[in-house]
Amino acid sequence: MTEVAILREGWADPAVPLPDYATVGAAGADLRANFPENARAEGLVLAPGARALVPTGLRLAIPEGFEGQVRGRSGLALRDGIGLPNAPGTIDADYRGPVGVILVNWGDRPFTVRHGERIAQLVIAPVVRARFALAGSLDGTARGTGGFGSTGRT
Repeated sequence: MTEVAILREGWADPAVPLPDYATVGAAGADLRANFPENARAEGLVLAPGARALVPTGLRLAIPEGFEGQVRGRSGLALRDGIGLPNAPGTIDADYRGPVGVILVNWGDRPFTVRHGERIAQLVIAPVVRARFALAGSLDGTARGTGGFGSTGRT
């Protein structure tokens, strides 16, 4: 098991749980909204089409050779149209700043992000670094240069 060190911001509410796995088989640990004290009661209202950076009140030390992938929650997406416009977001192993989650409201009504609410999932995944080399040509494949939609719909 890989250990990720967590630092809670000084203003953050310590009653908001740290990232945790909801079930034994869960790949992602839940990230929760953690608002400054003056915004906890009202939360954050996202109008349809709006996006906002929602604070978690956390900083992470992800080990070298890993990344944190921030992914949306399927229930929020299905019920309320709430997603992540840059999904998955990446938290690099050398980043030590505050972790925030960019949420967007693709739904048709305002959505209130409540203090302590589960807003995203964090998946810790290994990173494979590539060496990029300029080539005079590329090997052929059955697909070739077929791009968007080239393999059909069904």
